[in-house]
Amino acid sequence: MAADKERPRLIGLPPVADERCRLLILGSMPGEASLRAQQYYGHPRNGFWPLLYALLDGGEPAAAYEERLRFALSRGVALWDVLAACEREGSLDTAIRRPEANDFAGFYAAYPGIRNVFFNGSTAADLYRRQVMKGAADDGKSYKLLPSSSPARAMSQVAKLEAWQPVREAWLAVDG
Repeated sequence: MAADKERPRLIGLPPVADERCRLLILGSMPGEASLRAQQYYGHPRNGFWPLLYALLDGGEPAAAYEERLRFALSRGVALWDVLAACEREGSLDTAIRRPEANDFAGFYAAYPGIRNVFFNGSTAADLYRRQVMKGAADDGKSYKLLPSSSPARAMSQVAKLEAWQPVREAWLAVDG
C-alpha cells in the first residue's frame, strides 16, 4: 500500500485594501502562477484585470501590477481570498485540501466601509459559506456569486463581462 503523496501547504497573499474600499472581490486561493509572482490574478490568461478595468471605466489594464492595484483601490475595490492557507497540488480549486480561512472579522473591522462582497467563482462562495459564515446571522453586506475569471472556467470573456455587471452596478451606486 503506497503512502498518500504529501501536498504542499500554500500560503495566500495579503489583502489589498484601504479605507476607501466599499467592494470586496474574493477568490478562493491564488493559483500557482499567482503565488509564484506574488500577484492577484497573475496568470496571463486570467480574465480578472481586463474585466475589472472594463467594468470600472479603466480602459486597458496597466502593464505594471502596482498600477493595477492602485486602479482597484482608486475605485474602492479590495482584493483578497477566502483562504489564508491550504494544501493543493496544481492550481485547480477542486484539489484544495485542509483549507484555513482568512480572518474576516478582523478584516471587516479594519475596513468597515465594505458593504458589497463578490465571489470570483463558486468555490470561493462555498468556502466562505463553510469556513467563514458558519450559519452566522445577517451582517448587512450584499453577497454575489460571479463566474470565475479563471481560464479554467469555460465561458467567453464577453459572457463573463455581462455576468460581472453587478460589480459595476455596486460601484456606480457607491460612487454616485
